[in-house]
Amino acid sequence: MRRISKLTRVAVGVASLGLVATACGGTSSDSGDSDSSDKGVAIAYDVGGKGDQSFNDAAFAGLTKAKDEFGYKTADIEPTEGETNADKEQRLASLAKQGYNPVIGVGYAYGPAMKAVAAKYPDTTFGIVDFEVKGKNVASLVFAEEQASYLAGVAAANATKTDVVGFVGGVDVPLIHKFEAGYKQGVQDTNSKVKVLSQYLTQTAEEGGFASPDKGKAAAEGQIEKKADVLYAAAGLSGQGVIEAAAKAKVWAIGVDSDQYKQAALAPYKNYILTSALKDVGGAVYTLSKSVHDGKPLAGTQTFDLKVEGVGLSESNPEYAKVAGLQDAVNKAKQEIIDGKIKVNTE
Repeated sequence: MRRISKLTRVAVGVASLGLVATACGGTSSDSGDSDSSDKGVAIAYDVGGKGDQSFNDAAFAGLTKAKDEFGYKTADIEPTEGETNADKEQRLASLAKQGYNPVIGVGYAYGPAMKAVAAKYPDTTFGIVDFEVKGKNVASLVFAEEQASYLAGVAAANATKTDVVGFVGGVDVPLIHKFEAGYKQGVQDTNSKVKVLSQYLTQTAEEGGFASPDKGKAAAEGQIEKKADVLYAAAGLSGQGVIEAAAKAKVWAIGVDSDQYKQAALAPYKNYILTSALKDVGGAVYTLSKSVHDGKPLAGTQTFDLKVEGVGLSESNPEYAKVAGLQDAVNKAKQEIIDGKIKVNTE
């Protein structure tokens, strides 16, 4: 697995861009040849769609940056409830036929569809977030989520007063296990006396684990009853419920993917969002778009980790710097991960 080039550094911070503009309409017909002109970047959203203040919104921020910088036409397409792999294939194929290049599937659920469609459109560059698909014209945009989550665990262990912290995962799948594993390790390496409560909302994405704030809120309330006073959610839109519950109980929440302290929809709860484990999905979308624009499209596995600032931990909340020992502990752990002194678990 190879890391991305220094080009990625240009993209750092994209996820904090203002989230403006509206989504384009549905996909077009699946008939006809591909448009020979490259219109620009298109993204197909994961479960939860735009407005999750997290994963999907970060991807949209990258699309917006590419649009503004390169004068691209863009498209961003919402998923449909209960859709099949065939539906995803049709969506990706339609975007390719319309002339969009690159076409990016946001989320591991696009894996099978991406593999099938990319082979049919060899002149189009495809990207997929959080999954590896082999293909000469496919860039797999993957992240070291466990590293950012480790830092979140360090922060949680420093901030807790009850020695009980929580983790809420949206769906019980390997990707989210990486978040949990890194978080638990960060907590335990910092203070072995701190207990970590873990809960997954659903077994499959179709059950709403990434798109049900009510489920997240209920899970958080249960952990708070068990004395958890720092809650970390890796649950997409469902994480908003975790943050709401934390704010209501006046305990800390840790956001995910985007800097959730800065998200307008979460403003009523921002004072209780201690930090966020950042995942520069927007930077990945922008980087792939720029590579196509420059005539040197990326392909293969592109890994975004702490070393290239593809993941990290936010410091936007002024209270972050006021928690005794927290900032120094996080900075030390970050450097030790980069230097290879700390190997972070992925499961």
